Amino acid sequence: MIENFLRPPRTAGDTVADLLRAVGVLSVIAAAIWFEPTDAGILAFALPALLVPRFLGVRSGFDIVYGITVLVAAWSNVLDLYRTAMWWDIPVHLVCTGVLAAVLLVALERFDVIPAEPPLARRRLVLLPVLGLAIGALWEMVEWFGATFLSDAIFVTYQDTIGDLAVGGLGALLTGLVVSRGVLVRRP
Repeated sequence: MIENFLRPPRTAGDTVADLLRAVGVLSVIAAAIWFEPTDAGILAFALPALLVPRFLGVRSGFDIVYGITVLVAAWSNVLDLYRTAMWWDIPVHLVCTGVLAAVLLVALERFDVIPAEPPLARRRLVLLPVLGLAIGALWEMVEWFGATFLSDAIFVTYQDTIGDLAVGGLGALLTGLVVSRGVLVRRP
């Protein structure tokens, strides 16, 4: 995995994916200067997520989609889109949970927790929704923790939580349909 991380970009897609990671770092700096410290913290929380695909050696196209999704989700919080456009939470949970579940699946394959050899399609169709629901549960616990202990500005209700979990699970299922037969990691 270190080899993947240290490998120089080979394609334009690799360069774009790495530029998105740089945007993540610049986002933290910008939020620290022009926004609240908690906003910089939210964006800093996204930085490790932006690095994971590089370590795992995922294909650049997926890395780009993943990086954009993570940055949009983080900046949506900073720009207060989840409160000002209540509907915005739905597409973010749908897409973000799906790509996070796919990266988690790749990590589980890389660490030999689950087999990475064929038949991948059925395994991915089953595991991605399960991983998506698990990620959604953790996501909602973080929201609850933030609302309970950090800021009453974080919107958490029972209906919102259940809706977010359902939409995230659906997003992971749809991601499973898209990536079930595809190759997510680059060839050596």
